[in-house]
Amino acid sequence: MRQVGVGVIVTATLAGATALPVALPVALSASLPASLPASLSAVPDLAPAAQADTGTALVPLRADPLTLTVPGSVSLGSGSRGGTISASMGTVTVTDSRGGIPPWTAAVSATNFTTGSGTPAQTITTANIAYWSGPVTASSGVGTRNPGQATAAGRVALTSAVTAFSARKQAPPMSTSWRPTIVITIPSNAAPGVYTGTITHSIA
Repeated sequence: MRQVGVGVIVTATLAGATALPVALPVALSASLPASLPASLSAVPDLAPAAQADTGTALVPLRADPLTLTVPGSVSLGSGSRGGTISASMGTVTVTDSRGGIPPWTAAVSATNFTTGSGTPAQTITTANIAYWSGPVTASSGVGTRNPGQATAAGRVALTSAVTAFSARKQAPPMSTSWRPTIVITIPSNAAPGVYTGTITHSIA
């Protein structure tokens, strides 16, 4: 008997994160300059005497930037129970302007995708969410670049964080872009609905 589609539509919210840099001692006035990110906060273990005498604080600053950009959101499409959806997430880009030749590794993770109240029948677990990075799609600067999964045959389930891409530059700056693909396997008992989840890239 031919199975009829049940209107399972999957969308993803895409997020990116950069690892915190090493804390550097910086003297600051009580009001931080507007050019500093609002999320920076004082490191709590500054000596009390120094706080009393100078009013300074230690804040984490990145002297040489390592940045990660990802698309904001994407619709991965629709499919039938027991079927699969394969869709591009859009372009992910890492720009490395740090001094020296330090490496970087980008990792990717995911949440379950749910609809309604998220009952078992309304959940697509991360075991059914696979990722493959594909090759470099755009680049600048000289260095080595290594896709985590160069082809669809190497796709991996996002049951835990996996390596999406890694690289090491020869000289700054260097940028690396790729267009990862997400493959969703729709459970045979999936309820109809619009399933949403979050796929996060992070870099360190």
